[in-house]
Amino acid sequence: MAAAHKLTCLECGAVNRVPEDKLGAGPKCGTCGTRLNDHKVREMDANVLAKAAKNDSLPLLVDFWAPWCGPCRQMAPEFAKAAQALGAGARLAKINTEDHPKVSAKNNIRGIPTMILYQNGREIARQSGAVPASAIEGFVRQKAKVAG
Repeated sequence: MAAAHKLTCLECGAVNRVPEDKLGAGPKCGTCGTRLNDHKVREMDANVLAKAAKNDSLPLLVDFWAPWCGPCRQMAPEFAKAAQALGAGARLAKINTEDHPKVSAKNNIRGIPTMILYQNGREIARQSGAVPASAIEGFVRQKAKVAG
């Protein structure tokens, strides 16, 4: 029997169980039908972040950013490239600190962009500053257990 991963739908917040050998097959949320890992960056809100950070076994890298932040805007396409490069092995998401200021305080965000890597119910690493896609991918691969 293949190992299964818990993945929180970044759209509706439902927790799904996905066999590891099915991660690359485009699994969908059993509740809302959204793809759970489409190799794209997803926007999320505070409630979904809290649930995903607590439940997900697949690495989840969250970029804390704001629309007025130049380095954040500069890093956005690099973050998207890293999501493609990591494929089904990890998920990348963004949370707008301007829209969700309590999340910034709760996660002790002192500067943006800041990336926090979550896996198996805990924060495992963080990094601040704009970096290229290769550095983002390397950060995830070095710090987390990437599936696949």
